[in-house]
Amino acid sequence: MTFGKGLSRKPSQPKGRQLEDEALAEVRSLLGSAPRRRDLLIEHLHKIQDRYGCLNARHLKALADEMRLSQAEVFEVASFYHHFDIVREGEAEPAALTVRVCDSVACALKGADALATALASGLDSSKVRVQKVPCIGRCANAPAVQVGKRAVDNASELAVHSAVYVGNTEPVVPDYIGLDAYLEDGGYRLLQKVRNGELKAEEIAQHALDAGLRGLGGAGFPTGTKWKIVHDLPGPKYLTINGDEGEPGTFKDRYHLERDPHRMLEGALIAAHAIEAERIYLYMRDEYPAVLEILRREIARLREAGIITSIDIELRRGAGAYICGEESAMIESIEGKRGLPRHRPPYIAQVGLFGRPTLNHNVETLFWIRDVVEKGPEWFAEQGRRGHKGFRSFSVSGRVKQPGVKQAPAGITMNELIEEYCGGMEEGHRFKAYLPGGASGGILPASLGGEPLDFGTLEKHGCFIGSHAVVVFSDKDDMRDVALNLMRFFKHESCGQCTPCRSGTEKMVTLLQDKSWDADKIADLQEVMRTASICGLGQAASNPVASVLKFFAEEGKA
Repeated sequence: MTFGKGLSRKPSQPKGRQLEDEALAEVRSLLGSAPRRRDLLIEHLHKIQDRYGCLNARHLKALADEMRLSQAEVFEVASFYHHFDIVREGEAEPAALTVRVCDSVACALKGADALATALASGLDSSKVRVQKVPCIGRCANAPAVQVGKRAVDNASELAVHSAVYVGNTEPVVPDYIGLDAYLEDGGYRLLQKVRNGELKAEEIAQHALDAGLRGLGGAGFPTGTKWKIVHDLPGPKYLTINGDEGEPGTFKDRYHLERDPHRMLEGALIAAHAIEAERIYLYMRDEYPAVLEILRREIARLREAGIITSIDIELRRGAGAYICGEESAMIESIEGKRGLPRHRPPYIAQVGLFGRPTLNHNVETLFWIRDVVEKGPEWFAEQGRRGHKGFRSFSVSGRVKQPGVKQAPAGITMNELIEEYCGGMEEGHRFKAYLPGGASGGILPASLGGEPLDFGTLEKHGCFIGSHAVVVFSDKDDMRDVALNLMRFFKHESCGQCTPCRSGTEKMVTLLQDKSWDADKIADLQEVMRTASICGLGQAASNPVASVLKFFAEEGKA
């Protein structure tokens, strides 16, 4: 970054980029009465990006001055996140409208690459910028496109051109269960019992343990155990909610929040009271503008209704970084920093947000709290199959007739999920393989379609269930192409902090682009990435490649 390039300064002024009064006034107007705290840096960057369509260098300088931060700090954060567009002096600003074409695996199956090429050549580049982007969480309606903030499902060139021409660029907020309807159905009565002392924290935690409720963001750690650990630690404490479901193929959290947001919000308030948290921080991905609008509305309604009392909910907006799905990276982002995963130990339960004990939960986990307590842990536990407990929200996409979020029993098999919940395979397609847990969960062949789907059942095959993001492939799909698509995603999303992941994903893409895969080199690189990467991204990135070599070896040699 150049400082003060092309700008003159007076001898009395410091070296570097000079503060412009007009830019400072514009930034102050945008920030209004909002606090200038360091942890709000990303929120303030969003305000500038939303208003001007980019982050001009003069505004970054003004924001740094207003927040009493160095320009380097502001720049390093802004440049880390994909949804911020930095424009230096003398550079052209991006086009006024951005069209984002998802090129992750489910959309790639449905022709996303050809669609992106057609849009790039058919739209006026001076007015519209076309970008190929990672998963935007609309895999059941592939190919998916965002025109500004407006989602275009099952997108065609004509549909996107129409949205651009008409100016349909704002999100469509779907019908959902609002506060009044939720209260009529008994909502927040359970929270009141917790506040009144009718239900103790220990009882709720035990209910969660007896029900078999687990973290449903990917790790599967028992919910009740997490509550007990954080409850026993000294305050102040915080609850964080990770709504940054960026794993390709995952869209269950969006599904729940676009339909019944208060069920999750009540679960969050109950959990916060149970661990005696001071505040709740809800981190939601920027790719979900409709969900963000719903949450803004309904959290405001909770404050107005007096349901939010001593423990407030603070909504934080992600900025396009898959790595922030990792809990410590998400905490760094909430603190207004780059989303770099922390070394562990210490774990966030002991040293988390702002250095304090922190309970982190996935949206779906909190969604089930009310049902588990009101209907009893036995009710939830009995929903599973083959000895597994509870429901799971499977995000299903790919070559099935009826993709979407399927609330199915834990322990269901892939064959059962396809036939009972998805209407079978698409016409002319034969079941060949599937991702059981998103991009990082590995690839399993149809011959293992009878394995129970739950935590701990697939590790023997080198795979895992993760976020229950299921992408189904057919005999028309090449598993080499699938693995390459997934590895390109990991290369794009590596935070760059550690060399095994940063360089490893780049090198792996190069190896996979060869017509004949060098199994020895791939295996050697896999071992380095798995054992030496800081977080799960680098450790699990090569799982799909290993699966192709194990189950689809002939394709890997072709």
